Amino acid sequence: MESRTVASRDVYIWGIITALGVVAGYVAVLFANIRHFYTDDTESQYAPLWVMLGRQLRAGQFPALVPEHWMAGNYTIEEAGLLNPPQLLIDLIAPSVGNLALYATVVKLIFAIILGLGVYRICLAYGAKAPWAAVAGSAIPFTGWLLFFDEASWMTAFTGTAWLVHAWASGVRYARGPGGSDGPGGGSLRNHVGFRGRRIEPGGSDGPGGGSLRNHVGFRGRRIEHSGPIPTFVFLYLAISVQYIFPAVEAGLMIGAVAVGELVYQKKWRPPLRLLTVAVCAALTGLMTYLPSMLSAKVTWRGTAQINNDQFLTVPWSESLNASLPSTLPAFNSWWGYVQPMPVVYIAWFLIPALAFVDWRKALDSARELTAPALFTVMALMWTAGPGTIGPLRWPVRVLPMVALGLLVLVCVLLGRFATFDGWRRRGVAAAVLIGLLWARSFSAAPREVVWHVVAASAVAALGAAVVWIGRRRGTVAACALVMVSTFPIAFLQVWAAQPTPMGWNLPENRSEMKAAFPDFPGTTLQLGDRMLIGPDERRLDGAYGSLVFGNYAKDLELTYVSGYTPNGHYWFGEMLCMRWDTSVCPDAYRRAFATEPTTGETIVDLMKVDRVVLQRALYPDARDQPAPPGWKWVDYPGHEKYIAVLEREGGLISTQNGRIAAVQGGTATSVAESDTTSRVRVSSNDGGRVVFARLGWPGYHVTLDGRDIPFAEVAKTFVAVDIPAGTTSGDLVLTWQPPGWRIGGSAALLGLLGVGVLEWAYLRGRRREPTEEPTPQDTGTPDPTEPDLADAVR
Repeated sequence: MESRTVASRDVYIWGIITALGVVAGYVAVLFANIRHFYTDDTESQYAPLWVMLGRQLRAGQFPALVPEHWMAGNYTIEEAGLLNPPQLLIDLIAPSVGNLALYATVVKLIFAIILGLGVYRICLAYGAKAPWAAVAGSAIPFTGWLLFFDEASWMTAFTGTAWLVHAWASGVRYARGPGGSDGPGGGSLRNHVGFRGRRIEPGGSDGPGGGSLRNHVGFRGRRIEHSGPIPTFVFLYLAISVQYIFPAVEAGLMIGAVAVGELVYQKKWRPPLRLLTVAVCAALTGLMTYLPSMLSAKVTWRGTAQINNDQFLTVPWSESLNASLPSTLPAFNSWWGYVQPMPVVYIAWFLIPALAFVDWRKALDSARELTAPALFTVMALMWTAGPGTIGPLRWPVRVLPMVALGLLVLVCVLLGRFATFDGWRRRGVAAAVLIGLLWARSFSAAPREVVWHVVAASAVAALGAAVVWIGRRRGTVAACALVMVSTFPIAFLQVWAAQPTPMGWNLPENRSEMKAAFPDFPGTTLQLGDRMLIGPDERRLDGAYGSLVFGNYAKDLELTYVSGYTPNGHYWFGEMLCMRWDTSVCPDAYRRAFATEPTTGETIVDLMKVDRVVLQRALYPDARDQPAPPGWKWVDYPGHEKYIAVLEREGGLISTQNGRIAAVQGGTATSVAESDTTSRVRVSSNDGGRVVFARLGWPGYHVTLDGRDIPFAEVAKTFVAVDIPAGTTSGDLVLTWQPPGWRIGGSAALLGLLGVGVLEWAYLRGRRREPTEEPTPQDTGTPDPTEPDLADAVR
């Protein structure tokens, strides 16, 4: 059999093993907590959002704006991924799935596999052996912050990271394409398959786990396979368009690090310049994702750009010294105090002790090749320590997955190229010293857990000894297999030890059961309640969740509630009702909702065209003892009186009457046509008047009267209002909303697509100009019996 076929098969087999390792790790975590991947923001923000967006898309509507959702209804500035094709597919499927916990777990498993394979590709690109690349790929989803936050809760951070790693791998391959360099160690492992390896002499560091790929390969002149600009462009765009700023910025840092690394390695400026040009094209194409947020920032909680340095969720560099002790509970300020209840800085048990088994002399000779992962790791580590806020980037602890990514790539590439068992006793002592330092650092952070730290340190030492013993006797494959398998029980124990999770809302999972238990509330509902008043024993469907909604829970129920989960709320609307990010309000919200707006003489609930007000009994225990406001009545909903008191309008629903016209002064206004983004109204006014709409004053509105542009205003800094000129008779008033900056964003996207098209043309032209080598005896399929297959070197 031709050596190229065998080696290619091995690379794909180890890729499959990587994916299976991720699946096995997920199963282990689910044994510890079946809802681990359906908790916190996933259950309260993302999964319900998928359902709502999917229903809108199926109805033929692009859900950029839903006015009745008010503070959380501008989905061009939420984490909705409206321009991300895989996310739109997730949305389209969601309404057909009854069990949201199951759906979220499956979706996250798919992205965990994508993430693991991306890290596997990065390690191969830097010349690691396939087994060690598989170790890195199967370990990355179970690093601390990813496992306990991004995978369990913060979905967009997780998906962005999954696309980022593939952009990294493809970026290296593109930089080393036609016109690039394939010097020692260059290109990916897959690029080198098809070359017969030279015989490896015994007695050196090329034993099990030892030696670099270039030591094993005698290149015979076959053309190297590389990647064009399109894969890098696509993966970068997907990382940018998840609509979460951290992956976009991290992708920029990654590309910068890879460009610098390739410049140092290749000593040519054109390959990194090509890579940077692809990144610019992707950034231009993805600009539309963030322009609405940037141009709407002045009316949101986030405000304009600022740099602050507070200690909340900033991680001292010393805490990263805990990276290989599974019991570590790092010390930094968070929601749970100073000592954390979860091992969020943990990366992999072998990461630091394994450094003792690297042949550092050979590694230092190839240091230039690893400039990019080293630089990226340093930048990420510096970011985790602060500043606490840089514009929309807050809480530097979110960057811990990038530290884990950089360190895993570095260490597994070093092990995959320069591992050695020479002087194993001396190296074992060095590893024991490193484990002792891990214990000391973890003990100083959480001294009350001293027993568990001793147990963890002993387990790490035992696992390390077992890997060395198996590696010396059975080879690299067996050692790597043990490392991979050891990930599963550690992940199980870490998740099991963190139960009950401090992050869960414990929202219901089954949508049909939710809807059957909840009252039927047609129209638009304003709920006034406080989530913190729900006791832990009431967070169930036959308790508070059968009557109250918080976060985006109403979207699971297919009901229209004012607001929802939003990190980008409208500042003035939030102030008006003292409403917070999770829909909770202060006790004064009831008075404010029925207060009269002085310029219109209408109440706030009238201007919002609310059909129903639901009061949480725990927040308003005496509400039913008071008379209902004028025009409203108390309505009984049997079985729900313990948790809610309900006010409804005496005249029935008003949200469906006369479009979104909320108030008219000095004239008449009749709705002609209505959509989420457009109100078309027939207006008349002899002496001049005003029309107030039940629309929140987001940037992006535009008004015409009989085809002429006219200005608009805002009432209470919240409601869109249009002044009608005197003498207007049956005027055609059109109020439209478009995401601010959409023309600029669209033009930038076209420019980015044109740019990557030019780069692809140049790449294909360069490939056609590559010389074609004459086939060698190895190329003809006739093996040389004196030279082992590259597959042996891979193994």
